[in-house]
Amino acid sequence: MADRATLEDLVRLQGERVRALKQQKASAEQIEEEVAKLLKLKAQLGPDEGKQKFVLKTPKETLTGKYGEDSKLIYDLKDQGGELLSLRYDLTVPFARYLAMNKLTNIKRYHIAKVYRRDNPAMTRGRYREFYQCDFDIAGQFDPMIPDAECLKIMCEILSSLQIGDFLVKVNDRRILDGTFAVCGVPDSKFRTICSSVDKLDKVSWEEVKSEMVGEKGLAPEVANRIGDYVQQHGGVSLVEQLLQDPKLSQNKQALEGLGDLKLLFEYLTLFGIADKISFDLSLARGLDYYTGVIFEAVLLQPPAQAGEEPLGVGSVAAGGRYDGLVGMFDPKGRKVPCVGLSIGVERIFSIVEQRLEALKEKVRTTETQVLVASAQKKLLEERLKLISELWDAGIKAELLYKKNPKLLNQLQYCEEAGIPLVAIIGEQELKDGVIKLRSVASREEVDVRREDLVEEIRRKTSQPLCIC
Repeated sequence: MADRATLEDLVRLQGERVRALKQQKASAEQIEEEVAKLLKLKAQLGPDEGKQKFVLKTPKETLTGKYGEDSKLIYDLKDQGGELLSLRYDLTVPFARYLAMNKLTNIKRYHIAKVYRRDNPAMTRGRYREFYQCDFDIAGQFDPMIPDAECLKIMCEILSSLQIGDFLVKVNDRRILDGTFAVCGVPDSKFRTICSSVDKLDKVSWEEVKSEMVGEKGLAPEVANRIGDYVQQHGGVSLVEQLLQDPKLSQNKQALEGLGDLKLLFEYLTLFGIADKISFDLSLARGLDYYTGVIFEAVLLQPPAQAGEEPLGVGSVAAGGRYDGLVGMFDPKGRKVPCVGLSIGVERIFSIVEQRLEALKEKVRTTETQVLVASAQKKLLEERLKLISELWDAGIKAELLYKKNPKLLNQLQYCEEAGIPLVAIIGEQELKDGVIKLRSVASREEVDVRREDLVEEIRRKTSQPLCIC
């Protein structure tokens, strides 16, 4: 009989073969055959007495230590047995844990789900304790800055498509920040806490940030002043090139690596046609501890009050960065999987859209329905059901009121309230003439359309995309 080490290797190899067949969607018979071989090998292996295995179970304090000073915003709970658990703070840490548990080393995905923050809500700014995020991530070993550039391209594409106003994407690199702290004289033990202070520069003045660094976190005033000389700078690729020649930063290995990657990133962003939307901002810190390289954050800009003034930021709507070490924290063997991703604040964007529509006195459209099938007289439910069936079969998004004899005025009012653009009206005369009266809700214009041409006419009238701004 083969020794235990050999059997363990055979079990591992057979297990990998079974997983590969499942991924390749092989036939059920082939998979069953290989699973039977795996079970036979495991039976030969016998009980695994005394051997400790690292098993990832439902998270117990999984979130702790991943978010730095933001950890105070995590909802900690205890189950009935006293085990400390937490509600998920974001979708990134659970994603990294999923990669480690399933031994995935290459994946591109998006995910929309709820997250929770023990924070002070601000409803008008879209800031809640329970809210949705939409994440997009690329995991895998690739050449530098190509996935990072794609994430920024996707972020710009989403924000442009939403038409919620002008925006700017701030970009920095954790290695540049750490290198800056090092050359300015910040002790290693204070890197993360000082990083958290710098991250507040988009909300408060430099003097307030400096006061926190010195008064609350014990940093020497001259060290804080040196940090201020760097973190108050922002620009484009020319600033990257300028800092590559900086006599202090250019001597720091971490900062030099970060600046080199950022220069390459700007080359790719130029090819993607979005470099004008990107600003290299040395004050961007992103307080989360798991970031290891490029970091970015998108802010909306409002027009200046007077000509010549700088645009004012109205808040962050998306953010992300590179987190190459996070998966390895969950892997029993510490195997790393490089990752980069972005997160869109869904409620934050909804809040902005609603405010803009309210200011423009426009109603929010709450449905994708293209047409309401209505009747002008009583006892036409059968005809309405026939017509809506025809429209559904043709792929038209149609509705009708669930009443036998609804009043025409009620049907038209429903369309106005729900934002349905068209009404297909059936009447006794229309049935005799073989036509449908198609009414535009906005203009109240009505035209008679032959029944066989109705689908094409609805498609023609609803082909223009609706603007939400």
